[in-house]
Amino acid sequence: MSGTWQAALQAVIHHPLFGVGITLAAYQLALAAYEKTRWFFLQPVLVSMTVVIGILLLCGLSYAEYRESTFLLSVLLGPTTVALAVPLFLNLRRIRQLFWPVLLTLLLGGLLATVLGVGLAWAFGAERMMLMTLAPKSVTSPIAMLVAEQIGGVAALAAVFVLITGVLGAICGPELLRRIGVHHPAAQGMALGITAHAVGTARALQDSEESGAFAALAMSLMGMITAIALPLAVALIT
Repeated sequence: MSGTWQAALQAVIHHPLFGVGITLAAYQLALAAYEKTRWFFLQPVLVSMTVVIGILLLCGLSYAEYRESTFLLSVLLGPTTVALAVPLFLNLRRIRQLFWPVLLTLLLGGLLATVLGVGLAWAFGAERMMLMTLAPKSVTSPIAMLVAEQIGGVAALAAVFVLITGVLGAICGPELLRRIGVHHPAAQGMALGITAHAVGTARALQDSEESGAFAALAMSLMGMITAIALPLAVALIT
């Protein structure tokens, strides 16, 4: 009986859709817990990530097997990203009204987000390789990994910095913005999109459609500008 139970358990663990199941379940539970309590440290991405890692370790599954079983979710990331155009379209008139403030915020905020992070690491004695890895931390993982590799950083480590930046931004950003008196949905969305990329955009969408639209706009433009300007800036400096 014990052998049959073990065989059934192993069949479930190694099922091709096991990774999808635990990922969606962990996120839905984390989201429900956050919406019920509104405790900032129960940020859904952080909690679900911790739960999934714990389950993988408990079940003895490798990351390679988990990645293979969640291939379906990876495929859906493209359409999900494109779907961010919906709140942008719905708030297009508002975006046009705030075009110049948006442009100025993007340029100054994007520059500060990059320079301050690299400057702080440099002040603590980080090597050039680490500085180049840290520089694109405020954009989405695919862009950050590509840019980091181009300028002499480590792509895999850049993805870790992106994840940490996004989670911390989503946890601390909204409360920090409220404490310093930033209550405008567009301003909140821009701040979260510039500094916390996709995770911050998801957090902004929880607050309001307008905030989510500006966060999606900031995330997209920040990624595009970083991909073009950061390699050029590094090439000119060095």
